Amino acid sequence: MISYKPFLKLLIDRNLKKQDVMRLTGISKATMAKLSTNEYVSLEVIDKLCTALNCQPGDLLEYVPNEK
Repeated sequence: MISYKPFLKLLIDRNLKKQDVMRLTGISKATMAKLSTNEYVSLEVIDKLCTALNCQPGDLLEYVPNEK
């Protein structure tokens, strides 16, 4: 599973609100909700976030193995 917990931590570390990121990137509220619930988002969204936040994809997401 892909987790966007690092993205949420990055927002806290940089004192940014989700609304700030939506304004900077042009991503929708629905896409922001997907990031908050670890749902699929396209690489285009990841690219926009990396550009706006001046970071690498690894700063936004992590792989978490499924527990079986």
